[in-house]
Amino acid sequence: MSSGRTVAEALAEGPLLLDGGLSNQLEAQGCDLSDALWSARLLADAPEQIEAAHLAYLRAGAQVLITSGYQATFEGFAHRGIGPERARALLARSVELARRAAGASRRADPGREVWVAASVGPYGAMLADGSEYRGRYGLTVRELERFHRPRMAAFAEAGPDVLALETVPDIDEAEAVVRVAEETGLPYWLSYSVAGGRTRAGQPLEEAFAVAAGRDRAVAVGVNCCDPAEAEEAVRVAAEVTGKPVVVYPNSGEGWDAEGRGWTGRPTFAPERVRAWTGAGARLVGGCCRVGPEHIEELAALLAAGPGEGPGAGPGADGAPDS
Repeated sequence: MSSGRTVAEALAEGPLLLDGGLSNQLEAQGCDLSDALWSARLLADAPEQIEAAHLAYLRAGAQVLITSGYQATFEGFAHRGIGPERARALLARSVELARRAAGASRRADPGREVWVAASVGPYGAMLADGSEYRGRYGLTVRELERFHRPRMAAFAEAGPDVLALETVPDIDEAEAVVRVAEETGLPYWLSYSVAGGRTRAGQPLEEAFAVAAGRDRAVAVGVNCCDPAEAEEAVRVAAEVTGKPVVVYPNSGEGWDAEGRGWTGRPTFAPERVRAWTGAGARLVGGCCRVGPEHIEELAALLAAGPGEGPGAGPGADGAPDS
């Protein structure tokens, strides 16, 4: 365990700050991620780069590190000729690298608390074709369970503080990952990617968040890798449906072109929105793709200042545009 308190105990006392996008920080460090394994390739080829990225977010003020396991799967590694035993070790390494960065941070600041969340990406991430933003893969819930079970067991054996079931596109996959997460005995959060006030597969958010309602091991429910403009309403719905702390870490607001493998549009992530998120029930806040350490540093300052104080206070500080 990274800290004396559990994540649930810490959330009961106030919001915790997540990190930002791992891939954009790795690219800023000069890493080439043009590979089907994406950042997971570096678990084998350049693990020191992943640890350096974690440290960059810790220096910015992050309290929870999300590991590099998002696109790390037995199937994905097998396509690169990596067998099951080596793959299991690489999955565990994703947790170990975050642990190592957290340890270095605590040695520099002995009173600091840092938690490690093992990233469990959706089935579509393994396909590397953008289908994690569509869902509905043509698989049953049981088939999705069989896919997620071995990798989640490998993550759990490495001893993270919490499992991050993230960027889930539809209710079927949510049911699968929650069932498997329950088997591990670890706490977890469930986080959907949403668009237009619904899951990526078009399902009502009320039904989607209800998957984790009443489950004691679910420490938070919410959204990630969505447009920042979607976040506040999703937080409100998640809080109302589940009564749980809400997790929210949207992307920069740019769009991902899966065919062209590039980002489109302009960034709209505004750290000042955190006031509206926490006001609606968010307790785990941060950023996803294209949200970097500079944004996390701003979020840290806003959370430290408290509601209505510090940077961004005043007209428009609730995240609404000043028009």
